[in-house]
Amino acid sequence: KAVVSTQSTGEFAERLYAKPGDKLYCRLSANTQLMARVAHVLKVGKGNFKPPPKVDSSVVRLEPMNPMPNINFMEWDGLTRIVFTRKNKTLSALFKSKAALEILAKNHQIWCSLNDTMVEEGFDIKTKVQDILKECEFSETRTRTMTNDHLLKLLERFNAHGIHFTS
Repeated sequence: KAVVSTQSTGEFAERLYAKPGDKLYCRLSANTQLMARVAHVLKVGKGNFKPPPKVDSSVVRLEPMNPMPNINFMEWDGLTRIVFTRKNKTLSALFKSKAALEILAKNHQIWCSLNDTMVEEGFDIKTKVQDILKECEFSETRTRTMTNDHLLKLLERFNAHGIHFTS
């Protein structure tokens, strides 16, 4: 267990414990809450320090998950890097970006090669990704509203179809 104090500039502490739907919910929130239970303990006014800083502080408690999630953290990181690039866009729109599709296509080719699998004739990464999003009913979902359970489900479905976020 850890108890940390952070200055309140930049809302770092608030991002640690932000929930889906909160304005400050971001990749940091999802990553931290995947690995630990996070709780805001208290705010500490700047007047409680000598010399006083220019901003207030927040105290946050982090308690590691036990057991830790049984996932490939490189895959998780790859997924969250894509979906949190524009957390207010729909997943369908995010996964139509050229950069995301290039990464996924390259990783799919590597995965197929490592698993002695041929890339399907006429394989189209864009169609495959959109089909997976529809299957999960996440096409019109915005990242800012997704819980870690939703993100884990999405990662599992992509991986089950041979779509990976790391090579």
